[in-house]
Amino acid sequence: MTAANVITINPKVLSGTPVFTGTRVPVESLIDHLKAGDTLEDFLEGFPGVQREQAEAFLELALDAALSHARAA
Repeated sequence: MTAANVITINPKVLSGTPVFTGTRVPVESLIDHLKAGDTLEDFLEGFPGVQREQAEAFLELALDAALSHARAA
């Protein structure tokens, strides 16, 4: 799954807040739910428009970005 299938940034959708592609669900909401102790399943039940594959791919992208940042520091 490509980044474009996972995240969309469009100034006309939630003022450019990154959202899961094809939805109006901010990607940050997944992180917020996980930080609060919710499971991925809990999140997906609450946001049925987000595909499991999108959520898992977003977490992979976030991990890759964090590891790249740590290596560059």
